Amino acid sequence: MSSNSAFSYSNMQTCQNGGKKIVRKVSIKNGKGHKSVKHYKGGKLVSNIKHELKPTDIECIKSGKFIPGLFKDCKCNKTKKRRIA
Repeated sequence: MSSNSAFSYSNMQTCQNGGKKIVRKVSIKNGKGHKSVKHYKGGKLVSNIKHELKPTDIECIKSGKFIPGLFKDCKCNKTKKRRIA
């Protein structure tokens, strides 16, 4: 486990379509890591979701394997909440 503590990794993916932007981040430091997804609309931050990485995901990232559906559980609520006057 001491080899895990020395491993550090960070990566960021930005996807922009019109006025909407999605930023996906993964960072690992000292054997612990997290993933986050941020949604922007018109330059403003609309939602921010952050989850801890599982040890199996950290091992896959360390060995350089692709993890399909890594950000699947980081979903934002896209329904509009309106107040009726």
